[in-house]
Amino acid sequence: MFKDFLGQLATQRWDDHRYYHQSRVNQTLHLVSAISFVVAYGLLFIDPAVAALVGWGVSMVTRQSGHFFFEPLGFDEVNQATNEHKEAIKVGYNLRRKVVLLSLWAAAPLLLWLSPSLLGLVEPAQSASGFWHQVGWAWLVLGVAGLLFRTVHLFFLKGVMPGLVWMTKILTDPFHDIALYHRAPLHLLRGERVDPMVHVRHG
Repeated sequence: MFKDFLGQLATQRWDDHRYYHQSRVNQTLHLVSAISFVVAYGLLFIDPAVAALVGWGVSMVTRQSGHFFFEPLGFDEVNQATNEHKEAIKVGYNLRRKVVLLSLWAAAPLLLWLSPSLLGLVEPAQSASGFWHQVGWAWLVLGVAGLLFRTVHLFFLKGVMPGLVWMTKILTDPFHDIALYHRAPLHLLRGERVDPMVHVRHG
């Protein structure tokens, strides 16, 4: 069973890389995101709210900017697949689901600004730092909820193991991305904006 788990994890990682990380800019932004996520993981033991601010404010912004603005969205010559096909089979959050998640992320500070007590659920912040600390807690709850929601959703769509594999992939992506994309900035500085994906074409 553990061997099957690792096999599915490798497959999900491979598909994620070959389908969604062909832009060197995207790879570089993922490296920045991964490093800041590792920092956020460490901050979880010190101040979870600050960890969430780093995780969402730096890590997620750089990560999703790479996908939305730099990754090619046309026909995928490397994998001979349309973008519509890739979006339909994506295990995790495709672009449409990400828009929903990011909308909730953006709405959290606005909601706290309009209702500092969240209708009596929290003590209103007394300063700007207190406000952002509450935003951090809201983003932490959103992050955990988003992870668990899609994991359980996958339980029903694909089975328990694929769901747990995806959750493991998401939680370990920062470390994997550092190993995978640490040379991306160098390739970008050399003028290579798109990964030729030779290893995929002949994989």
